[in-house]
Amino acid sequence: MSSSKTDWSGSRGPRQSRILVVLPAYNEEANIGNLLRGVFESLTDEGLGFSVIVVNDGSSDQTQQILEAYGSEFPLIIHRHEQNQGLGATIRDGLRQAAEAASERDIIITMDADESHTPGLMIRMIRMIREGYDVVIASRYQPGSRVYGLSLRRRIISRLASLLMKVAFPTPGVSDYTCGYRAYRAETLKQAYAQYGDSLVNQDGFQCMVDILLKLRRLPLIFGEVPLILRYDLKRGPSKMNLTKTSFSTLKLLWIRRLGR
Repeated sequence: MSSSKTDWSGSRGPRQSRILVVLPAYNEEANIGNLLRGVFESLTDEGLGFSVIVVNDGSSDQTQQILEAYGSEFPLIIHRHEQNQGLGATIRDGLRQAAEAASERDIIITMDADESHTPGLMIRMIRMIREGYDVVIASRYQPGSRVYGLSLRRRIISRLASLLMKVAFPTPGVSDYTCGYRAYRAETLKQAYAQYGDSLVNQDGFQCMVDILLKLRRLPLIFGEVPLILRYDLKRGPSKMNLTKTSFSTLKLLWIRRLGR
């Protein structure tokens, strides 16, 4: 793990809540630089103190070199997997590190590193956490949301999956169970780790984001959503998701959790 600056405070005086952004990255050389600039600009424009934790999941391209170059100037913490371990392990390590580093008043945000998630939306999510929500999800199913560059097949499968989850695991305030763009009150994640330990994130693939939510819904939390503008058209490089495998793994997970296991 490497870092040259671990925090960038946008204001002086008494310490305000800090924003910790967790980015899972695998072969994102074409996207990671633009995304980091967008994150830095969005948070500094608001005068917010923040750190960015990037988990480089065994990338074989220039992702690591780009991260190290940005780390010399910006509040960037790099956690590197020597071999690719998958999204589950990447989210596991990033969330755990953020939860351990955060104070209870801080806010932890997860988002994709492929530019499909617009950084400016963080400000709205942060505001909702400060207004009293514990978890805020960027949702494709809220009025005002937009999706660009995603195939009709992916849209239909995602929508059907969302409807299935709403029926099987109804959760007030939640319509999008799979999107990884979320803001968490740090106190909430600390509470979740106290309850579940390392099993909070123990799914290997993309279904890990569903599983985190299914575990959090057992706690007395307030969930909310903001409309997401999903810019899949800005993503450069192939998708990391195997749709068939992910769909099967998610269905299997839902069955297991429905049985109370």
